[in-house]
Amino acid sequence: MLRHIRRAVLRLQQGSGIFHLVADSKWRKNRLLILCYHGISRYDEHLWRPNSYMYPEVLRQRLEILKHGCYNVLSLGEGLRRLQAGELPSRSVAITFDDGGYDFYAAAFPVIKNYGFPVTVYQTTYYGDYQKPVFNVVCSYMLWKRRDRVLQGGTELGHPEPLDLRTEHSRVQIVRKLVLNAEASNLTGVQKNDLAARLAKCLDISYDEIVSSRIFQLMNVSERAQLAAAGVDFQLHTHRHRTPIDEGLFRKEIQDNRRSLQQLGETAIHFCYPSGIYRPEFMPWLQMENVVSATTCDSGLASKRSNSFLLPRFVDTSAHSPVEFEAWLTGLASLHMLRKASRQIIPAAAGRASQVKGAAHSV
Repeated sequence: MLRHIRRAVLRLQQGSGIFHLVADSKWRKNRLLILCYHGISRYDEHLWRPNSYMYPEVLRQRLEILKHGCYNVLSLGEGLRRLQAGELPSRSVAITFDDGGYDFYAAAFPVIKNYGFPVTVYQTTYYGDYQKPVFNVVCSYMLWKRRDRVLQGGTELGHPEPLDLRTEHSRVQIVRKLVLNAEASNLTGVQKNDLAARLAKCLDISYDEIVSSRIFQLMNVSERAQLAAAGVDFQLHTHRHRTPIDEGLFRKEIQDNRRSLQQLGETAIHFCYPSGIYRPEFMPWLQMENVVSATTCDSGLASKRSNSFLLPRFVDTSAHSPVEFEAWLTGLASLHMLRKASRQIIPAAAGRASQVKGAAHSV
């Protein structure tokens, strides 16, 4: 009900001309909206995780709004440079995609290139070098595919009790146990893949078909090179999609990630926190690795006063209506948030997980 009311109010503001007033204001001109996307659905992923996977037609509609609204879509690097120099054009926007899945190569970029918009991919790299589905993600998806069932145990999976797949909560718990058992046993990527194949067999799902479909796989070296040659900007997202709290391990994630991307040309200097999780100690560690910016999943527009290592973005999903999307482009939605926040006392947190991504994975 509240969402319907909010959308109705936004439509009234849109019709009254407030959208245009805010979009062309000096306040908006001094801010960069960084859009965040995750997966683009090729099969039924948008039904499984609608907050992570967007149907291609919805993405096309978003780009149409950008085009017809005369928004200036800049590359991430150019946008951040011009933001700091106070030289942003009006209605400035940057487009980013997290993770670098094969779906970006097959479903997202063919749409984006038709509009000629620059785009940045925050690329995690381990599963790009190891061409198999991301373990916990594919397990979650396969359990969802059999969500009407109760299986009488999976002893060979380390789960002897019945597997109740009928609720999201029970499926999450099954995946969590699979992941924890794999970590406790220190399984390699190959062994995790074998475990996923055994789960598929228990569920009567063809794992070979899943692998051949490239669902939940990342772009490989050749695909990244093709897109880099076409102008796609690849930046850092850790090698194994994780942020250890040990400095040495954290910095190794950056080093391994950058090493995998270095063949694409320019050294990657921008970073995105996996799953939107950040801690204060990460920032000096990033600086020591010559990273100059880091984006979060916190909602907002970036200004010159923003911390370069805590840059906000707007995480766009299919759940947002076109008028809500346009409200973020104009900056009006951010103003609503600021006004609401000014009425509240918000406790500081040493570290937070802001809007943990549904497609998050670690190796």
